[in-house]
Amino acid sequence: MTMLDSNTLCDWLRVNESYFKPSPMCSSLGLHKTSLNAYVKSLIQEYVKSSAWETGENCFMPDWFEAKLVSLMVLLAVDVEGMKTQYSGKQRTENVLRVFLDPLLDVLMKFGTNAYMPLLKTDRCLQLLLKLLNTCRLKGSSAQDDEVFTVLQNFVMSTTESISEFILRRLTMNELNSVSDLDRCHLYLMVLTELINLHLKVGWKRGNPIWRVISLLKNASIQHLQETDSGQEPTLGNQIQRVVSMAALAMVCEAIDQKPELQLDSLHAGPLESFLSSLQLNQMLQKPHAEEQSSYAHPSECTSVLEESSSSQGWGKIVAQYIHDQWVCLSFLLKKYHTLIPSTGSEILEPFLPAVQMPIRTLQSALEALTVLSSDQVLPVFHCLKVLVPKLLTSSESLCMESFDMAWKIISSLSNTQLIFWPNLKAFVQFVFDNKVLTIAAKIKGQAYFKIKEIMYKIIEMSAIKTGVFNTLISYCCQSWIVSASNVSQGSLSSAKNYSELILEACIFGTVFRRDQRLVQDVQTFIENLGHDCAANIVMENTKREDHYVRICAIKFLCLLDGSNMSHKLFMEDLAIKLLDKDEFVSKSKKRYYVNSLQHRVKNRIWQTLLVLFPRLDQNFLNGIIDRIFQAGFTNNQASIKYFIEWIIILILHKFPQFLPKFWDCFSYGEENLKTSICTFLAVSSHLDVVTQNIPEKKLILKQALIVVLQWCFNHNFSVRLYALVALKKLWTVCKVLSVEEFDALTPVIESSLHQVESMHGAGNAKKNWQRIQEHFFFATFHPLKDYCLETIFYILPRLSGLIEDEWITIDKFTRFTDVPLDAGFQWYLSQTQLSKLKPGDWSQQDIGTNLVEADNQAEWTDVQKKIIPWNNRVPDLDLELLFQDRAARLGKSISRLIVVASLIDKPTNLGGLCRTCEVFGASALVVGSLQCISDKQFQHLSVSAEQWLPLVQVKPPHLIDYLQQKKTEGYTIIGVEQTAKSLDLTQYCFPEKSLLLLGNEREGIPANLIQQLDVCVEIPQQGIIRSLNVHVSGALLIWEYTRQQLLSHGDAKP
Repeated sequence: MTMLDSNTLCDWLRVNESYFKPSPMCSSLGLHKTSLNAYVKSLIQEYVKSSAWETGENCFMPDWFEAKLVSLMVLLAVDVEGMKTQYSGKQRTENVLRVFLDPLLDVLMKFGTNAYMPLLKTDRCLQLLLKLLNTCRLKGSSAQDDEVFTVLQNFVMSTTESISEFILRRLTMNELNSVSDLDRCHLYLMVLTELINLHLKVGWKRGNPIWRVISLLKNASIQHLQETDSGQEPTLGNQIQRVVSMAALAMVCEAIDQKPELQLDSLHAGPLESFLSSLQLNQMLQKPHAEEQSSYAHPSECTSVLEESSSSQGWGKIVAQYIHDQWVCLSFLLKKYHTLIPSTGSEILEPFLPAVQMPIRTLQSALEALTVLSSDQVLPVFHCLKVLVPKLLTSSESLCMESFDMAWKIISSLSNTQLIFWPNLKAFVQFVFDNKVLTIAAKIKGQAYFKIKEIMYKIIEMSAIKTGVFNTLISYCCQSWIVSASNVSQGSLSSAKNYSELILEACIFGTVFRRDQRLVQDVQTFIENLGHDCAANIVMENTKREDHYVRICAIKFLCLLDGSNMSHKLFMEDLAIKLLDKDEFVSKSKKRYYVNSLQHRVKNRIWQTLLVLFPRLDQNFLNGIIDRIFQAGFTNNQASIKYFIEWIIILILHKFPQFLPKFWDCFSYGEENLKTSICTFLAVSSHLDVVTQNIPEKKLILKQALIVVLQWCFNHNFSVRLYALVALKKLWTVCKVLSVEEFDALTPVIESSLHQVESMHGAGNAKKNWQRIQEHFFFATFHPLKDYCLETIFYILPRLSGLIEDEWITIDKFTRFTDVPLDAGFQWYLSQTQLSKLKPGDWSQQDIGTNLVEADNQAEWTDVQKKIIPWNNRVPDLDLELLFQDRAARLGKSISRLIVVASLIDKPTNLGGLCRTCEVFGASALVVGSLQCISDKQFQHLSVSAEQWLPLVQVKPPHLIDYLQQKKTEGYTIIGVEQTAKSLDLTQYCFPEKSLLLLGNEREGIPANLIQQLDVCVEIPQQGIIRSLNVHVSGALLIWEYTRQQLLSHGDAKP
């Protein structure tokens, strides 16, 4: 349940609490005397009360559903009580909970002393205890929820001794002796685990009762398991006690493994370790005879007799659970003593820990367990294999490969079993792709090395059917290979280099979905983008299983690599060559391919990755691949790929001008070979100002560029001529700035060519396309250096080049994916230029086909085929503002030129008040950080529908600098409401008509980076001691002063 849902429900309960059935009970501890409180208290009393017939010892567990409902009702009632009071405090919460939970706590305190308490009563109380803790923990993370959980935790801890004594008795004194009691055993162990966690949270102390109970439980369980049946047929009670004891030991081992504070012994093997190491693994529990089972039941308990008489039918599940718990214990033992495992596999004559010091035998037992256990119980065996396989891969390769095969067989058979598939897949990946295993397998280059690669490709193949499988593999491997910049070793990526195919496949990964699959993906993305406004995003964990996260993981991993480290450098160079090989393979496999086809997408991803790698590639390496990059420019590619190739060529020439001669050679290919692919190199030439930026002597390079480009201005192909002319225009602009006399001879030809194209008459395709190509983002707005960032590479450029939305990866996804950390230069993720503000509809895409005229003829049809997603269609801000102005004009209302920017303000009450003030005084627009605020009840309470008559514009705080700069270009004066050393007195300041008022955050004011964007700071003169006003009040004062001055200047004010 989300915070919004919880608050709504609490509001409803508070309004309708009088409709709950009346009760004579009322509170004596300050509670409001309402029927809701009385109802909840009576609900608890009825719940913990046991009926006369609930006295049998061999009865089934009660249903959990009632405990869930009661716990939810208690916590909602606490929230309702908190909403009524104007203040909140721990004491208040404690009083409320105490009144509700007194009946439950009284019963729990008697657990340890009342041996005759009805069994169902104890079950119900423990179920309610667990549900209260779990529901409270999941309900939310607000201050009030934390306070409730803390109080509840203290109540539960006060009953620890009584509960733990009761559980100890039940688990160790042969009181659990029927099949139905195994469910109770599970309940007791869950409660015990919860108590351990609560005590660890507040600080573990050896003197507390839970410590003594764990120690006694461990010793008693070992004693029960060591008992023999003296040759007699085992009874059901004895066998159930063995199962219970093994489950208790597994719980103790898991608690110790997860919480180092619980280490009961030192590294020296104690009774627990010695017993577990000598345990007969995969031991089968003998099934008791049916007559012995039924004779154990009390004659009067017919339900128990029926249950026991049929218990042998499920004995296999009981035995499987028993073996599962053995491997849980062994996993703990292997992790604790992993340093004692011999790596050679040689047997030790007198081992003091046989299971640890005889690893081959243990591994063989693990393989046997995989054949015995069901797929939902193999997890602890996988955990043991993670410890054993790295130790034995060199000496027992065939045995380790057998474990790979058996484990993969289990995983592949689980592809449709959601609940157990993902934990098993994660454990499988962790032991097969463990960094030690990968390193050893690559070193010996045996069969295991190729088996691992075979499994890797099988996982990738499975990902096409089951989304998220590859994500698990790439995330784990990248985390294993990550080395922080401050702790780099030369061999850090030696393992990764042998498996670079994994990173290659991750960089180009992504399936082409069918229409129905794409709809599911779109809806999922839309829901994720809603954030906490959608209940599903709070209730369900974001598992990052979307295909995009595979590429994001690989790219973030590459961003962490250091080009100065030799192993990192070699890895990146190897990957770059593999990417170029893949590009050539795709190009040869299908020379003509459709836009947004799989071939198009794969090639697009290849060049995106090469752009990310480029800054870490040195001249020597580029010298070996530069011809392949130029050759890619001659290949028939879709528009988005052309841009990436042109971009990387520009960056190479800018960083290494030594490659310019080879670049000019590209223009010397035969006419038949060049065709329209020469447009790629002409587009690069148009950015020669960037290429020559660091070259002191530019004359010769510019002269050669002019001569080369001029030749193509007279080409018979119209597209080529347009590209050449736009390159010529940009080059000539640079030359005129330099005022070079050597270019005088070329002046007449160049000026004549440019004049002719600029003065074309008519409204035909030629003139329109000349205008379009000049306005095209790649020539008009795009800057190869300033726009070099992940956002441009993965979101802006794909969006602008007409690539399908499936291929747009927003920068938010990079930051939300935390499995791989951000690199030190995170700022290069974000675009800081105007390119991000452009829209695909601002120009016509001119190189989708081979001819601009063809593109023009089809332009009017392009929108028909475009996928429409309703929530992506936003009304443009300008149109919205005109709409409101038109509505206001019809009502006879005047609109000023004042813009109020409140993006930094957090509280909905302040935003609602400002909205009302802006509407009253006729501001032209109110800028907010998120338009979601208008749905807030507090906002609506203060705005009184003003948002319906005032244009609201969304500008998020990170985008404020760009927004303010844009408004400056439109003639606005940026005014900050802030007290600075140079701020002006409000009474002395004269507001310009086009004023933009920037308001600061409630606590922190206007940040320093935005103060630098201000034209002036204005402060309100104050006479009191307190030196600050509420931001809404401050804004209202300045809005009125602006309005007053404008009224006076227009002669509308009365004297």
